[in-house]
Amino acid sequence: MAANEAAGGTVAGEIVSTAARPKRVRTGCLTCRERHLKCDEGLPECQNCRKSSRACKRGVRLNFIDTQVKNPPITPPTQEWDVAFQDESREIASEYKGGLGRYAALSQEVEEVPETKDEALFQFSSGVMNTPTLAPQQLPSLQQSLPAENIESYPAAPQRRPDNSREQHVHSADSTDSTFTSQTLPPPPMTNYNDTKQTLTPPSEDRGPLDSPEELLFMQVFVEEVGLWMDSLDPYKHFSRLLPFDSLHEPMLLNAFLACGARHLSLVNPAYHEDKALHYYDDATTRLLEALQNPNRDTVICATTAVILNVYEIMSERPLQRMNHIAGARALIKECRWTAKSSGVGAACFWINVGMELLSCIRFNWQVAWDPDLWGVDMDFSREIDYGREEGWTYRLMYIVAKIANFRSSVPRQAESTQHAEQMRLQTRFNEWNRLKEWIDSWNNASPRTLRPMGYLYPHQTSSKSAFPEVWLIKRTSIVARMFYHTGMCLLAQTHPVLSTRTPEMHDLQQSHAHDLCGIVAHNKDRGVASVAIRSLAIAAECLVLRREQEEVLDIFDRIQKETGWRTGFLHKELKEKWGWNNEEQYQQQQHQNMSAPMLPLQTFQYQSSNLPQPPPPPPSLKPGPRQGIINPILRSADFSAPTHPYQSHYVAPLHLPPQPHYSHY
Repeated sequence: MAANEAAGGTVAGEIVSTAARPKRVRTGCLTCRERHLKCDEGLPECQNCRKSSRACKRGVRLNFIDTQVKNPPITPPTQEWDVAFQDESREIASEYKGGLGRYAALSQEVEEVPETKDEALFQFSSGVMNTPTLAPQQLPSLQQSLPAENIESYPAAPQRRPDNSREQHVHSADSTDSTFTSQTLPPPPMTNYNDTKQTLTPPSEDRGPLDSPEELLFMQVFVEEVGLWMDSLDPYKHFSRLLPFDSLHEPMLLNAFLACGARHLSLVNPAYHEDKALHYYDDATTRLLEALQNPNRDTVICATTAVILNVYEIMSERPLQRMNHIAGARALIKECRWTAKSSGVGAACFWINVGMELLSCIRFNWQVAWDPDLWGVDMDFSREIDYGREEGWTYRLMYIVAKIANFRSSVPRQAESTQHAEQMRLQTRFNEWNRLKEWIDSWNNASPRTLRPMGYLYPHQTSSKSAFPEVWLIKRTSIVARMFYHTGMCLLAQTHPVLSTRTPEMHDLQQSHAHDLCGIVAHNKDRGVASVAIRSLAIAAECLVLRREQEEVLDIFDRIQKETGWRTGFLHKELKEKWGWNNEEQYQQQQHQNMSAPMLPLQTFQYQSSNLPQPPPPPPSLKPGPRQGIINPILRSADFSAPTHPYQSHYVAPLHLPPQPHYSHY
């Protein structure tokens, strides 16, 4: 019995001893730990700190062991993959007292990686390229052509020039003279483009502002000159205000921008040559072809780059022989599922691509390859568009002009086999012409007041000595829309199925809109509309009959070429042939007719002199032009679903496509 009680007492004592032993505090404050006191873990202050008026410090204290790192592994970068190992233990330890002192000084010996020689040339028919070093980076949610067998590639020809520092310049968007002409810029610096050690842009990584004088100059030229007209239909000005910032971490996009800037500079300043522009162009193209082999690529970046490279090709001296990206840009746009319903950079790329094709089709009398009915344009004129958003109305007009271009290119070249079939076809085309005429008239009547001239002065009311009226439009998109409107009306007057252009109705229609269009271009000082102005003015100039008006149009083309660099010499030859200037006898006869009835209006004189012997037709061109009535041959197969799609040897279908809708600001 006593033994049991003793045993029980021992067990009870052990229990009491265990219960009385203090528990170790795990979440106490650092102040109590420094004073070696037990913390009651009170919040926000413990009782010990509150009584002693001390700061109750909280946190986790790490104890660092003595660690030495010798010969850390160094992984040289490769072209096949982009992986980097980064040791952040020192940075973490430095945030704690005495933590960094535990580490010895680190000395690394980086192995030199042999440099790879950049190839300036690229061939679309070459073999498979290396896997690209392109890290996917999504853009922010901001807001003339020959068959493919004529495609060529051009190497960069090295040029050495004297070294000079670049002077500062001030740009004004309303100025008619380019700020990058030979009078405002010194000769370019001396460079050697065959030097493989020269790096155009750093690898795909975030970088600060441009710190190279050459790159800064070329980017300024692009933003202030090329991007000016690329954004003529974009209310958010992606190419001149937003995308340049994205290019700072996308070398492919940056080199495309620099190529366009360098190309424009070579057009307006004879001190600069195209070799540097070709160097950037080839580099951007090589990066693009490499990216197209990566199924995880950023499709937005690829499509945007292709559009900009296509613009470079349009700016080239011989654009018809250098069209490597026009079909590829269209295919990539379709791959991104960009249409007229898209927004943000998708809408900007879609409309610049469609607009360039439309201008080419107007010149070469081609059908638009991308059916306008598939664009997704809202043609309900009763549906209001926000005030100040004239771009939506301009898109509607481009749709109508594209339908007119298709109607014009489909003019039958030979009669039907029977008279009944011919009458049926004539009636069908007559109904279609009336529908297009009513459509464009409805647009003109329903469009907002801001799309119409702010001022209109007849030639005798101005002191400019111009033969054309002074038509004043304020906004750039209004100027573009009005030029497309007059171009469409001129094309309709030339393609009436029943009435010829010699009839009073069609003659008046053609002359009225031709003079208004010439008046817009003659008195316009905005360089941002030059691309549309050149093609529209060429259509209107074909209708002119007075020598004074014809000479003024040629002077306007010369002024546009001087200010913007766009080549217009070929238009001089084409228009002189249409006007009969190559036949001096015809010119003398025309001058005699003009002087015989000086007091009659232009239209009246034309009709009264219709019974006179007609002048001989202009001599045929020595160089045959493209066939009429065909679909744009470059863009016929501009779709990756076609059997002969662009980028045949390089394209790999992407795994991810941007969702629809993808952008929020529009």
